[in-house]
Amino acid sequence: MKLTKKLHSCVQLEKDGRVLVIDPGAFSEPDAGLGADALLVTHEHPDHFDEGRLRAALDARPGAELWTLRSVADRLAGAYPGRVHTVGHGDTFTAAGFEVQVHGELHAVIHPDLPRITNVGYLVEGSLFHPGDALTVPGTPVETLMLPVHAPWSKISEVIDYVREVKPGVAIDIHDAYLSDIARPVYDSALAGLGGAPHTRMTAGESATR
Repeated sequence: MKLTKKLHSCVQLEKDGRVLVIDPGAFSEPDAGLGADALLVTHEHPDHFDEGRLRAALDARPGAELWTLRSVADRLAGAYPGRVHTVGHGDTFTAAGFEVQVHGELHAVIHPDLPRITNVGYLVEGSLFHPGDALTVPGTPVETLMLPVHAPWSKISEVIDYVREVKPGVAIDIHDAYLSDIARPVYDSALAGLGGAPHTRMTAGESATR
């Protein structure tokens, strides 16, 4: 399948002429979800879930469908009957021809004083894993790990240990809007030297076959 990196945590996958988009949030391109046959959202935080972007995508393509957790699905299900599906850990489904497994239940801890919200990750085609805002280990081989490289809830040692535990064929950065260009080589060096797996990053709009 063809992987196209969008801004921040949004990625687009294409296979057999059909398109799946994960997490077209407020930090991604305004048109990030347009043209999608299927949309997946990991959790309710605005940098992953932007209601306007999802509505635009669903309105533009009447056959498009959304799979997400209940906190997001409840916001949209009434407007798109039969097209919004609620999923949770352990579920499997087919979205626009892509086979998807759901892993994980909770967002990473931001601070002990803040309640944790739900978060799910998606393993697509048994190959590419997008964990959302969590360091979920799916417990199955992962060829391509979409790696949340920098977030208010993480530190580089945790990110390195996550790559070590998942042992992907390659780790590709996402969740990178908070990270300045001048700091990127520091993260690149640490992950390449200590992660134990090939690591790379893609610019927004760049594509690769995975």
